[in-house]
Amino acid sequence: MSKIDIKKFMLDNYKVADFAHLNWVGTYQDYLDVVSERPGVTRNAFQRIYDMIISFGTTKYVEYKKEITRYNFFDDPFDNGKDAVFGIDVHLMKLVNFFKSAAAGYGTEKRILLLHGPVGSAKSSIARLLKKGLEYYSKTDDGALYTYEWVDESESEILGGHKVFASPMHEEPLKLLPFEVREKFLQDMNRSQKDRKVTIRGEVNPACRYILKQYLLKYNGDWTQVMKHIKVKRLILSEKDRLGIGTFQPKDEKNQDSTELTGDINYRNIARYGSDSDPRAFNFDGEFNIANRGMVEFIEMLKLDVAFLYDLLGASQEQCIKPKKFSQTNIDLIILGHTNEPEYKKLQNNEFMEALRDRTVKIDVPYITRLDKEIRIYERDFNQKTIGSIHIAPHTIEMAATWAVLTRIEEPKKSDLTRLQKMKLYNGKTLPGYNEENVKELRKEAMREGMEGISPRYIQDKISNSLVKHGHVGCLNPFMVFNELEAGLKHHALVNSPEMLDHYREMLAIARQEYEDIVKNDVQKAISVDEQAIQTLCSNYIDNVKAHTQKEKIRNKYSNRLEEADERFMRSIEEKIDIPESRKDDFRREIMNYIGALAIEGKNFDYKKNERLHRALELKLFEDQKDTIKLTTIISNVVDKSTQEKIDVVKARLIKNQGYCEICATDALNFVASIFAKGDSAKS
Repeated sequence: MSKIDIKKFMLDNYKVADFAHLNWVGTYQDYLDVVSERPGVTRNAFQRIYDMIISFGTTKYVEYKKEITRYNFFDDPFDNGKDAVFGIDVHLMKLVNFFKSAAAGYGTEKRILLLHGPVGSAKSSIARLLKKGLEYYSKTDDGALYTYEWVDESESEILGGHKVFASPMHEEPLKLLPFEVREKFLQDMNRSQKDRKVTIRGEVNPACRYILKQYLLKYNGDWTQVMKHIKVKRLILSEKDRLGIGTFQPKDEKNQDSTELTGDINYRNIARYGSDSDPRAFNFDGEFNIANRGMVEFIEMLKLDVAFLYDLLGASQEQCIKPKKFSQTNIDLIILGHTNEPEYKKLQNNEFMEALRDRTVKIDVPYITRLDKEIRIYERDFNQKTIGSIHIAPHTIEMAATWAVLTRIEEPKKSDLTRLQKMKLYNGKTLPGYNEENVKELRKEAMREGMEGISPRYIQDKISNSLVKHGHVGCLNPFMVFNELEAGLKHHALVNSPEMLDHYREMLAIARQEYEDIVKNDVQKAISVDEQAIQTLCSNYIDNVKAHTQKEKIRNKYSNRLEEADERFMRSIEEKIDIPESRKDDFRREIMNYIGALAIEGKNFDYKKNERLHRALELKLFEDQKDTIKLTTIISNVVDKSTQEKIDVVKARLIKNQGYCEICATDALNFVASIFAKGDSAKS
């Protein structure tokens, strides 16, 4: 192990200047100079959190002909995507719009923000992200904010015999300005400000109000003399240090006490100050106190005892709290809670909670119903960096995600659409007869989609179990995960009825069948690997379809003669995906209409985006080439040298082109060969 010269290491990697910058200290006048240059330092909590989210930029995309904004903040730029939130951009837009409205002072700043959704739907991840974001942003120049502390070298009795008395709620220094001069001060300060205006709201906390009053008495009302005892300093928000970020978790009713929110008397200080009504004897260390200037998170908020609700109502609507034995105290913070659906239903049915419901803005945080986004969750946790030498076979994560999404999607009301097809439409695939408007309608008619189903946590747990159980094999394949997913259902705490268990098993059977089709397709691709050949086949088919639908002739590229569309050729492709004779013209018109619609939008037709046609073309090419290798010979004990060489070529293609390893490529070939050996070739 190499030795480290710690002094040199710290000189190279630790910047003392950065520390000094983040720990800026100045006089009250110094702070006023900062405010005049950067009025944004006086922003309230809602303005700061909105600016923080926007500071990371946005990405826009169109879905169902509607522009969606993806806020880059939710990619979790702080921990390399550890708490990134995928697949619910529309709901995240509603969340950011709440902050935007509150920042502008339109009324939502007087509301409690409640994230509502099923277990494991990223409610806690969103809360963690917001807290991490505030911590990070407060360390930047754009997100800087300041507080103050009282100093008196004479260890004055006013400060209780201390030299320093920090603002217990790390409040905005401008709140020390007397009310009678604030209006004129703000007029002068904002005269040259175009965008961000400086505002001052409320009074300082009771302890600082008492100290301010005592110093004014000492200096005969000379406020400027009093300010010599004020030291302004940079405030860095920190959940661990309980500075500007608080977290409250309900306990059992016997141990719950509302003083945990608003602070309590420090009985040890009563002897020093002589009275329990002296504000200096009070600990302003409740979650509302310490979260001032930032955010307080209520975990499982609706499990709170009713006694807490009165504090919540005042904190939200009046933006004040009432510490024991003291007057109303102003606070500046975001109250964010999260809860699951059963608890929210209890809130709706509880008439005593009407006031809370009226002051709550609910943002739904559903499960993901888009497959590619669900896959990203598991790929973040299970990849070659995190699991080491164990190889994850292609489609393993995808199949687990497929099952999860299938359990969350409602059964389509259209008889010609399966749940699996609906999932694929949501994922951007195309089906004949379905365009973006149709998919938009599917989403609208399924109002509760994503609010029920299997949680990502269950999938993560079962993939982990599979890795432990089968890690010695060296490769994890979908069948191992399928078996683990099904076995765990019997003991799943949230599977609370035989009907739910049957439904989940049915969805698992659909996912298994989907994998069977996919793995057969992989092997077929490896046998008929020529993409150029598929493209040529597609072009030939489209040319024939165009000639057929427009009642034109097609020029033979070899003889240069005009000929009728090749009906036999077109049917050889269409039959691969079970297009009946009676439906062939409809199918062909749908293809041409789709190509025409793309052309109007300036887009080119890509056969890969039309799943059925893509499948038909691959099957046709496979049929034309499969005789070069007999799949059924793979599971035979006797394989001649020539056949073995062809098998090795197919296996090598699976490894090189599709991400298989030697183990899972062999498994895939054996599995597909067993299907063909059972006479399933005709079906595929």
